[in-house]
Amino acid sequence: MAELTQRDGTWAFDGTTIRITPGLHRSVPLFRQTYGEVAVPLEAVAGVTFEPERRRGRLRLRLREGADPLLQATGGRLPDRADPYRLLVETDRSGSAEYVAEEIRQALLLDQIPTAPTSTYLLAGPPVPVSVRCSDGTVSFDGLHVRIDWADTSDRIKRATGPRVVPLTDLVQVEWLPNVSHEDGYLRFVTRETAFSKLPPAKDPFALNLWYSARRDLLTALVATAVTARLPHPSTRLPEAKGEGTRPASTVPRQTDHHDLLLRRLRELGELHKEGVLTDEEFAMTKAAVLRDF
Repeated sequence: MAELTQRDGTWAFDGTTIRITPGLHRSVPLFRQTYGEVAVPLEAVAGVTFEPERRRGRLRLRLREGADPLLQATGGRLPDRADPYRLLVETDRSGSAEYVAEEIRQALLLDQIPTAPTSTYLLAGPPVPVSVRCSDGTVSFDGLHVRIDWADTSDRIKRATGPRVVPLTDLVQVEWLPNVSHEDGYLRFVTRETAFSKLPPAKDPFALNLWYSARRDLLTALVATAVTARLPHPSTRLPEAKGEGTRPASTVPRQTDHHDLLLRRLRELGELHKEGVLTDEEFAMTKAAVLRDF
């Protein structure tokens, strides 16, 4: 057993699995503490490095593409401190960190673990049900449905539509971007009907705009990961989605489908405008965005 415990957390490798446990110190980000222990099977690992520095070093685990729903959902955009596959190492424990890294490298070599992308997730996502309250509302996932309940500070277009419930079977993918510095982030649930819509997250009834507390809003990645883990693996996507060819004719959206969807969206906007939910300016802006996207 190769094990290293630091204030930042603990890595333990038994030859087949790397168990990463976050530390309990207040310096450990809320996201890592909430995400909890991660069990990484050796076959999911592409490599490991230890980067020594003057004050502290960094032990980093690199996973194979497609192995982890967390990395798939966040697209590698997790802040460095919130990354569960990175461990801060004190200078006096550099030797132990090098030993752990070498043990993992030797196991990868002996077991001849490939570095190629995987065709299935090798790590489990967060357990369900999972619910997170963020700056734009509360998002929950029970394994079958995503539910969004808007906050009082949400855009009134969203509040007018009421709580949003989306079956997992209607989802195509999840888009997530953290709010960092002065840039807003978002959590967007893309369905078959909204795949062509590019409304800004602040007004999109299928998206939560992340703009207030980066520390709290980062927890929305839990929901994004839980949903992503239960969607078809990226390797099963059609060639066109990967830029490798064209889709079968039966899966290409018909022009009439686009036309019907456009009319339905415009009719909904018109009703909101007629009821006084949308001002003239909001109606004109949202209508222009819908027309432009179609």
